[in-house]
Amino acid sequence: LQNVRINPSSISFQMWKDIPVPFYLSVHFFEVLNPKQVLQGEKPVLSQRGPYVYREYRYKTNITFHNNDTVSYLENRNLFFQPDLSNGTEDEYVVVPNILMLGAAVMMEKLPNVLKILLSGALAGLKQEAFMNRTVGEIMWGYEDPLIDTINMLVPGLIPFKGKFGLFVDFNNSNSGLFTVNTGMKDISQVHMIDSWNGLKKVNYWRSSQCNMINGTAGEMWPPFMSPTSLEFYSPDACRSMTLVYEQSGKFKGVPTYRFVAPKTLFANGTDYPPNEGFCPCMQSGIQNVSTCRLNAPMFISHPHFYNADPSLVSAVEGLHPSKEQHGLFLDVHPMTGIPMNCSIKLQLNLYIKRVSGIIQTGKIKPVVLPLLWFAESGFIEGSVLKQFYNNLVLFPSVLDYVQYIFLGLSVPLIISAAVLMAMSK
Repeated sequence: LQNVRINPSSISFQMWKDIPVPFYLSVHFFEVLNPKQVLQGEKPVLSQRGPYVYREYRYKTNITFHNNDTVSYLENRNLFFQPDLSNGTEDEYVVVPNILMLGAAVMMEKLPNVLKILLSGALAGLKQEAFMNRTVGEIMWGYEDPLIDTINMLVPGLIPFKGKFGLFVDFNNSNSGLFTVNTGMKDISQVHMIDSWNGLKKVNYWRSSQCNMINGTAGEMWPPFMSPTSLEFYSPDACRSMTLVYEQSGKFKGVPTYRFVAPKTLFANGTDYPPNEGFCPCMQSGIQNVSTCRLNAPMFISHPHFYNADPSLVSAVEGLHPSKEQHGLFLDVHPMTGIPMNCSIKLQLNLYIKRVSGIIQTGKIKPVVLPLLWFAESGFIEGSVLKQFYNNLVLFPSVLDYVQYIFLGLSVPLIISAAVLMAMSK
């Protein structure tokens, strides 16, 4: 118990502070093979590219212990491209939707026609098209686009950012916010449980107090002596808390684990699963509208390839092949300590596109939730850390059990002999 508390004197503290587990971010892009046909109203045909793999280093700074049995910290992330693990380079070109243009078009749909006509004219002057051919590095880490300044001039506040635009531009060399968690010094059952995030007890992205709650841990460790039921964590990237459910017991490199997976209700809509009504406005089950925490852009998250989603989402495009083995997320946790041994958290980013009256660049695009990319953050315990785990949590207890039975076996004849001697003495 002492060694799983967040305390500088505990064995697990250094592991918690500077995570020794090698994490990898693997990104798969969906290239649009028929952009001209999509503009004419045909079904998008997609081809998966990648993975483009990055080594992810995580370490905590600004660690501050408080008097109420909590500790606050920032967890920093640094990513480095791994050519030897990737299927392609960051210099490769990929045809993808013009996210800024198509996203802004949907966001402006209900604005006056005069603004839409102005935007359409500006897009023509800037030679902006509905689909763009850019490098993986540009899409990930940002590119200069005069469209940003144009949108800010026509509709101030529509996109509250300036400079480069990239899907992961705020992900590298950054942190996921200020977490304040329980140290477990007074109550071990609360260790790692979140007290606040960025000073908040709940967020305000969603339409119900239940959906806005910040539950569980920060997703790194959980309280010890876990039961095979469920676990919770808050994900700043998904802007919500997530609950995973127990699937099965197993072993990772000889260490006992509980496997937790996403329930089918995780991204279900409010009709199929009423508690999720707070995440609406919803579309089909299997995708979650995250526009309220993504600058009001028409963005949705889901499992990769729309795994566990309404079949209509898969059939609306060509090139998706959902499967549990490739696209299901999981966490393998050692139940005694609450420390993950092996994990792969997978999410897909999608853009809702459609024809918008008054903006000619949207052509005859039919409404569709179009997958942009999916990524997996994966890590597993190995090397000296795994050896220490196995020795302390598997081998040593097994030896103790074995020695216990030896002593028990030796004690039986001694007890019998003592009983015989006592009987004889009488």
